[in-house]
Amino acid sequence: MSKPAQEEKPPGYTAKMRPEPRDDMRGYEGRGLLEDRRALITGGDSGIGRAVAVAFAKEGADVAIAYLEEHSDAERTAELVDAEQRRCARLPGDLGSAEHCAAVVDQTVQTLGGLDLLVNNVATQQPVERPEEITDEQWLRTFEVNMHSYFRVTTAALAHLGAGDAIINTSSVNGLRGHKGLIDYSATKGAINAWTYSMAQALAPRGIRVNCVAPGPVWTPLIPSTLSEDHVEGFGENVPLGRPAEPDELAPSYVFLASNQLSSFYTGEILSALGGETVPG
Repeated sequence: MSKPAQEEKPPGYTAKMRPEPRDDMRGYEGRGLLEDRRALITGGDSGIGRAVAVAFAKEGADVAIAYLEEHSDAERTAELVDAEQRRCARLPGDLGSAEHCAAVVDQTVQTLGGLDLLVNNVATQQPVERPEEITDEQWLRTFEVNMHSYFRVTTAALAHLGAGDAIINTSSVNGLRGHKGLIDYSATKGAINAWTYSMAQALAPRGIRVNCVAPGPVWTPLIPSTLSEDHVEGFGENVPLGRPAEPDELAPSYVFLASNQLSSFYTGEILSALGGETVPG
């Protein structure tokens, strides 16, 4: 379905999107793959993060969702989790702050009684027409949110994670092949890929698996809140499948990578959901 031209102010809200994303995992039936696991999902209020939170809850997990200030979206995610008789802790604040990254881990452990699964998913982007338009402030902010929060939240989480636990990072096709208008964003996603490979090797002796999902175009609030109306219109139609992914289509990949029953021998993997696009390597 073609996406109509639209634009909203950052950080973007699901209810303002036309059409709204499919992100509530309607029709998805869990089978206890994550029974009584405790998960922290950054950027968990909407989009991919919301779909993952609901899918995890349907599989039996309690979740904590960290997000900036999108309280209405976070409330809706919590309602969907609550409907599965699982707990959902809402943790607002700026993950570009080192102090807050540590705080969300502490709050998750206090609220849920521990931590078994970490999904690093929060992201920001600001397109430019020319490389010279990227200010030092923009460059640093993009890395603070997209890469440094992954490092900082994970560092704090490692005190609570052990054998059988899992870390899943969200990257992007732009980290695999770059994007001329999203230079700083693409650089952070490439860094996430290399960091995933390295952390998987470093944590293998502890029995902690580290993997990554790198999607192509996905219909989330990030799109109309950061791209111009012209870029939003027809968003994602350039991939072979001719459309962007819906968050519901990606969440099962996170379930797969979180479940020891399904993916116990997977670590250091980048699972690319690109709608038929191929990349070198």
